[in-house]
Amino acid sequence: MMIGLQFVRGTVLNSGVRYLKMISPELETRSLNSGVSGSSDPAALRGKRVAVVVFSHYPSDPRPRRAAEVLIQLGANVEVICLKQDQDESSHEIYRGVSIRRISLKRRRGGKFSYLFQYSAFLLISFAMLAFRSLTRRYQLVHVHNMPDILVFAALVPKVFGAKVILDLHDPMPELMMTIFGLAPESFGVRLLKKLEKWSIKFADAVLTVNEACKQLFTARGCPPEKIRVVMNSPDEGIFKYQDVQQISAGRGPAEPFVIMYHGSLVERHGLDVGVSALGLLKQTIPHAELRIYGQSTPFLEQVLNSVRHSDLQNSVRYLGPRTLEQIVEAIDECDVGIIPNRRSIFTEINTPTRIFEYLSRGKPVIVPAAPGIRDYFSDGQLFFFELGNAGDLTRKLEFVCLHPEEVEKVVELGQEVYRNHKWSVERTKFTNLAGELLTACN
Repeated sequence: MMIGLQFVRGTVLNSGVRYLKMISPELETRSLNSGVSGSSDPAALRGKRVAVVVFSHYPSDPRPRRAAEVLIQLGANVEVICLKQDQDESSHEIYRGVSIRRISLKRRRGGKFSYLFQYSAFLLISFAMLAFRSLTRRYQLVHVHNMPDILVFAALVPKVFGAKVILDLHDPMPELMMTIFGLAPESFGVRLLKKLEKWSIKFADAVLTVNEACKQLFTARGCPPEKIRVVMNSPDEGIFKYQDVQQISAGRGPAEPFVIMYHGSLVERHGLDVGVSALGLLKQTIPHAELRIYGQSTPFLEQVLNSVRHSDLQNSVRYLGPRTLEQIVEAIDECDVGIIPNRRSIFTEINTPTRIFEYLSRGKPVIVPAAPGIRDYFSDGQLFFFELGNAGDLTRKLEFVCLHPEEVEKVVELGQEVYRNHKWSVERTKFTNLAGELLTACN
């Protein structure tokens, strides 16, 4: 028995060294299409064992949840390794057919070393879990979600044993860290992140990302175009059920507020303070306007709410806490317009927020930044655009939505046409096709 374990361990270590050499810059990247048939076979997923690794909470993180559940629907066995949201959450449970294993590591926003410690600890623990489980069960596919990019190396041992690895790049780490920490493009930290991104992409068998702007960015930094595919962050249609344009009422009285909604991460780059400033200006002409905020509390949110308490807006801004996806649908149905009040940054310029599709799926107008990551998909007349970070421009768009309901409905109808072209039933086929191709190539 001991000799057998030593043999396995030696094989893993030796093969691991070979794989680490494969990702060095001197060697060529293997093309996704190498040995892959031209057509995919989703049936290839039936009975396959899939591991999902995500430095986030499951099932509350929607992109990993959508992908994992569609694999379950196609007959795969899916295990998710993720963070534990709080001590009361179970370390292991089955949710909608997905086996979830949670690591007791608290996710905290903080400085650079805080991020480094959390990422390193999660990488080591998930690596060990996958390595140990690979000795008793063979994974055929490992789907790793960034951040961080190097989390893909947690799949080293399954890869040694033949598993295919998908790296899902939700966000470009160099641009995000430049935005969070104000790093210069040529700083050591940014150059290191770009190098780690390149190695991570080389290690993976295939790469997914969320929009064309990100695909172009990764391609410009060396990712072969044929290796990367776009699967957009469209909301789950089983939760965000499609609904035609909902009529917006004009001429409300004081008892019927004009409800503006913000939901998502409550961090500075997403500009909640810009939204609050816009509300203050809007109330000069629309006194019954009200802003409802949904999301996990953060220090930035506390700063914004503290400023609200010392202003005339304290009765017009309501923080309602975090909500499940199902509860977000209810909140959208109760609002008149959604806002995505992003500040201008290198990250928000290329971002295509999922929230756009969430509002459109329910037939509600949404005001968004005039950023390339959004304009790649939407033109004038399909959404309401405002200048990134400009509270005055956001106010003007809010006023228009409130006072011109007929024009607003036409814009939402055109926006819904774009949404229907990228709804999850369309986007998920791209994902399952890729997984089917990879697994077909294994056979």
